[in-house]
Amino acid sequence: MGMQPVFTHMALHVRDINACVRFYAEFCGLQTVECREADQVYWLAEPGREKELIFVLIAGGKGRDQAPNDYSHMGFALASRDEVEAIAKKAEEAGCLVWKPVDEPYPVGYYCGIRDPDGNIIEFSYGQPLGPGAN
Repeated sequence: MGMQPVFTHMALHVRDINACVRFYAEFCGLQTVECREADQVYWLAEPGREKELIFVLIAGGKGRDQAPNDYSHMGFALASRDEVEAIAKKAEEAGCLVWKPVDEPYPVGYYCGIRDPDGNIIEFSYGQPLGPGAN
C-alpha cells in the first residue's frame, strides 16, 4: 500500500510578483522562505509552517480577474470576529475589499474577502471548523 498524498504547496503565476509578495506579507503574514531571483519564483509560508504548506508565486502570469459570481478563493482563518472586521477595514482603505464582512450559517462563519494585486480573492474567516477560530 502506498502512502496517502500530502498537500504541500499551491502555486500561482502572477503579473506583478513584487506587489503580490508584499500583499501576502502585509495581509496574510506570509514570509519568503525561498527565492530564485533569476526566475522570479518565491516560496512563501506562515512562520512555523515552512515544512508543511508553501505558497509559491511565479512571475510572468496573465493575471486573474474574477467575475462577480466566481467565488474561487483561498481561505485564511482568524482568531476573532474583531480580526475579520480589522482586516476588512484595512482592505477597504487599500481599495481591495471585495466581500464586506458577513455572517453565514456553520460551517462558513463570519468572513470577508479581499482581492490580491493579481485579481485572486482571499477570504478571512472566523468560526469555521478550521484554524484558530474553530469550534
